[in-house]
Amino acid sequence: MINEDLLFSNGAEYKNFKANEIIFAEDDTPSYYFQITKGKVKINNFNDQGKEFIQSIISKGGSLVPTALFSTKSYPLNAIAIEDCTLIRLSKHNYLQLLKQNPDLYETTLNFISENMYYKYIMMQSMSFQSPENKLKTLMNYLKNQHQDQSQYSFQIPYTRQQLASLTGLSVETVIRVTKNMEKNAILKIQNRKIFF
Repeated sequence: MINEDLLFSNGAEYKNFKANEIIFAEDDTPSYYFQITKGKVKINNFNDQGKEFIQSIISKGGSLVPTALFSTKSYPLNAIAIEDCTLIRLSKHNYLQLLKQNPDLYETTLNFISENMYYKYIMMQSMSFQSPENKLKTLMNYLKNQHQDQSQYSFQIPYTRQQLASLTGLSVETVIRVTKNMEKNAILKIQNRKIFF
């Protein structure tokens, strides 16, 4: 996350998006650095049959596909507000100038990109699993490992069943069935429709 004052002193502005509003679409030219100050955004695409696949869900402090700003290629995916959002938007030119003037920001950017790539590798590996349970466990382990308390059932999964399905390439029905089975096997706990892992 880049300091907001630094972004604004380099020409950034606030931009509000309503729930389900498209921030950028597949094949758009990357023109801005986006950083979330409020709300959540999903990065997604759709297969040939129109089924949504969520690449990631980004919340406050996160930036939206900053790697695209280092290329001349168009976006290979979409960014859509999950809920009403406020983003900081800085032009690509000003963002790249900001990095040149503040070399320490490269480390922040590199850490973010590295974490994002690690997540992609983990999820790509999970796609090779035949077992839906292994796909869900891989995602849940990744999410939980970012939090200090690693005790059983200490982490509340922040996603809906639909979002879990879209993140893992499963159907909602499969996610519901498998999570109930995982609860029977004491792998997770479901309380008030919330999943604790």
